[in-house]
Amino acid sequence: MRGSGCGATDSEIRLPPFVIPTSMAVSSFAVGGVSVQLAGERPADVALVPSLAPFAVGAYAPDIHILIERVARLALTGERHIFDSGSVWRLYADESRFQFDFSAEVLGARPYKRLLVDRKFCWATLQINEEIFDDGTWTLSPLDYPLDELLIMHRLTQEKAIELHGAGIVQADGVGNLFVGHSEAGKSTTTRLWTAREDVEVLSDDRIIVRRDEASPCATDVEGGVGILRLRDRSASPAGYSAPEDNPEKRIPHRALRPVRNDKKMRMYGTPWHGEAMYASPNSAPLARIFILEHGSGNVLTPLSSSQAVAELFARSFVPFHRHEYVESALAFLQEVVEAVPVYRYAFEPDQRAVDTILNLHD
Repeated sequence: MRGSGCGATDSEIRLPPFVIPTSMAVSSFAVGGVSVQLAGERPADVALVPSLAPFAVGAYAPDIHILIERVARLALTGERHIFDSGSVWRLYADESRFQFDFSAEVLGARPYKRLLVDRKFCWATLQINEEIFDDGTWTLSPLDYPLDELLIMHRLTQEKAIELHGAGIVQADGVGNLFVGHSEAGKSTTTRLWTAREDVEVLSDDRIIVRRDEASPCATDVEGGVGILRLRDRSASPAGYSAPEDNPEKRIPHRALRPVRNDKKMRMYGTPWHGEAMYASPNSAPLARIFILEHGSGNVLTPLSSSQAVAELFARSFVPFHRHEYVESALAFLQEVVEAVPVYRYAFEPDQRAVDTILNLHD
């Protein structure tokens, strides 16, 4: 496991064991450099929803452990919530943990599932209300949206990373451009313009995670977000890993390898949460430039100052606002981002000249 401060446990939360019993079903996925392991009694309880399937990885030193359990009945919480999404979930908290309750009018007043998680978002129990689902009338994928995004978004508050409302486009030469914008700002339009004429990879057309670029001291190849660890030197092994003599390779999530931090570079990651153009890739790329999209005329690029760039990016970020330290951490990290990556305001017209303007840009 990475040095993420996840060693401590919460006695009030039933935690998954380090060694999952063979009787338990297990699955794992990784989004934006955060790996999640699910463990449960039923295979259906750990099956990844279609949007998460491309992000599946081999199980190894996950950042977040989730034990899924079915309970006869989930009681209503008497405590006052600290945040209400206005739709399907509410957030409660005490000194040791957070509680996310998910409900829907069609399923009655009681929560249909509840996530109990420690404050560092390392250990969690996801409780499923059998009172609602056991008769087979309704079906449930435990980690379906929005829980998957909530989990990753909150975990990012513990790391130097942030989720932005943007489209990530990687050119054939590896240059990664991030086009950030509110809804209807032109992210999907920009994606279509680029894919229509350039050989590019689209990491997402709506939501991108940005974090410090990191490299591993181990010899690795990366295939679809999964690293193939080839131990040329046993001393380079991640803590707790011992490769069998007859199997010197092990498939593991790429970021499960111990990283060497490069504070002066940033990397952008695709996410499962796509927009109209429906691009959602588990891959990542070095981040070269950021463009704040807005409709305009003449395809005008305006360099932004550090303070302007932070304000514009924060307004288009996904940050849990219910805790001031999360907001402060996000602002501090965005300051690092804008110091490492040039940020422009881009007033563009929806035609191929918008692409040419970027291709001809020399910082």
